Amino acid sequence: MTTDHYRPPSLSLPILFLRFLRFGFLAFGGPVAQIAMVKQALVEEERWISPARFNRLLAVMQILPGPEAHELCVHLGMVARGRIGGLLAGLGFMLPGFVLMLGAAWFYKDWIVGHSSMAPIFLGVQIAVLAIILRAVQRIATHILEDRLLWGLAAASLAATLAGVPFWIPLIAAGLIYSFAARPLIAAGVVAAAIALAFLGAGQAVAVKIDVAASEVGIIALFVAGLKGGLLTFGGAYTAIPYVRTDTVGRGWLSDASFLDGVAFAGMLPAPLVIFATFAGYVAGGLPGAVAITVGMFLPAFAFSMIFFERLEAVAENPALHRMLAGVATAVVGVIAATLLQLGWSTAGRSTTLLWPGLLFCASGLAVWRWKGKLVVPAIIFAGGFAG
Repeated sequence: MTTDHYRPPSLSLPILFLRFLRFGFLAFGGPVAQIAMVKQALVEEERWISPARFNRLLAVMQILPGPEAHELCVHLGMVARGRIGGLLAGLGFMLPGFVLMLGAAWFYKDWIVGHSSMAPIFLGVQIAVLAIILRAVQRIATHILEDRLLWGLAAASLAATLAGVPFWIPLIAAGLIYSFAARPLIAAGVVAAAIALAFLGAGQAVAVKIDVAASEVGIIALFVAGLKGGLLTFGGAYTAIPYVRTDTVGRGWLSDASFLDGVAFAGMLPAPLVIFATFAGYVAGGLPGAVAITVGMFLPAFAFSMIFFERLEAVAENPALHRMLAGVATAVVGVIAATLLQLGWSTAGRSTTLLWPGLLFCASGLAVWRWKGKLVVPAIIFAGGFAG
């Protein structure tokens, strides 16, 4: 069967937008469920592209940063109606989650924060979310950490992050070290340079944090926070957590508790999980902050498909790029693992006892490890709130 049998139907731009808007309203269950839904409708039923081409595209999206399901929608929209089609498809897919998260953030900020009666409920939710993030780290690590060098780079990245080293140093160093692993002298030079930069960067990071925390919330800073997350979401949406947290919680614009509440809302809404950034942006800077951080988060997902549309599938055939991205993704695993430890420490500090939170964390972890399905994460979050 030739590829001539696979082509999208002739759709007007409004109909194309509405088609992907419908996908957005049904996008429960995380990226695996979202990708399966799009594939079932557009590849298996309507035959927009061949299954083999879809699998190649999915392979490319998985090694590039950004939410894979959203990037696939942008790419398929371009297959149907060019770049304007890709823009409308991407907007349609993300719009329901964005609007719902804005509503959730408004309700949370204006009606929930400050009510002492709600504190135990949200503490239970936060503990459940920590277990969900731990499972996400385990899944990402299983997929990425394929040899002892990668495990070592992840451990070094974790230690560097806990020591306060700026995130970009372990990311660049790990990418270069893994790329030049076959050339020990070059790799050793990269290690030496990374250590020197780490000593310089750790002290500067503290000074910058103190200075910025005293200033008003900046819309540009929130845009940059989202852009960091969008460019560094290797292996899943949870890998964006450290960068958004650093530029919001780290500047005193919201608490760790509120940040985890935003991650919880993202797990319950029909949207790419990176929509938690919208919540953080709203709590930190109102509607302008929410829009700025969301634009930053999703901009790379649009740009990679819309700018490099004709070349994306060739990316999967470049082994040198694979090693660089594998090294960067490994460092991201260490960064998010360190962030999980920091979030866990912060959450433990809000508990009067560790017995019941510990039991809830273990129960939530067991549930997320054993069960699968679209409703598992929302169910665990609701159960955590009930237990709290």
